Amino acid sequence: MRQPHIKICGLTSLEAVEAVLARGGPEVGFVHFAKSPRHLSLDRMAALRAAVGSRAGVAVVTVDPDDDLLDALVATVRPDTIQLHGHETTDRVRDVAARTGLAVMKAVSIRTHDDLAAIPAYSAVADRLLLDAKAPEGADLPGGNGQTFDWSLLSGFSPDTPYMLSGGLTADNVGQAMARLHPYGLDVSSGVESSPGVKDIGRIDAFFDAVAAAPQPERSSPAR
Repeated sequence: MRQPHIKICGLTSLEAVEAVLARGGPEVGFVHFAKSPRHLSLDRMAALRAAVGSRAGVAVVTVDPDDDLLDALVATVRPDTIQLHGHETTDRVRDVAARTGLAVMKAVSIRTHDDLAAIPAYSAVADRLLLDAKAPEGADLPGGNGQTFDWSLLSGFSPDTPYMLSGGLTADNVGQAMARLHPYGLDVSSGVESSPGVKDIGRIDAFFDAVAAAPQPERSSPAR
């Protein structure tokens, strides 16, 4: 049986990075968005990225990045994946992939069934999708708000579609999410924090423990 791909996102300290890697985490995420409590400068991300080395994949979360930022990320941080968490169009997703030469993960915010309509188009141009809870009205952050969405909206969604489930995941509910949806991957940030932007090593361990303890049906790897 294959465990879901786990990405611990919004890491800001070497201690937290090492805690994820000690548990065999296959991917870590850093955020470059000034309004986020998890925001890191390019230099700080580069230092943490160097510490990761080849031990895990590295994703950088951006929100409507311009070309200058993309170029700086490629030159300074050298991530494996650019995560787009803004209002990027499908054409922009395609352009980001072509400009950077990196894998691109596009976040799709979900609140109602109507929000699922965007999935096929983005699935055609992104290497992975991240299905996240739509931010509350007036929120400063497009993600990382610690809220789940109605998982029943994804009933019948093909488990072969390469998507990461996000939004309010914790050690307490991740087993239920896996049983109901069987996602390819799990993306967690606020659910392993003691306060906004501060990762809790005990909660990181508890999340990995909960995933390992949950029933895990066979999963297919992403096609792209």
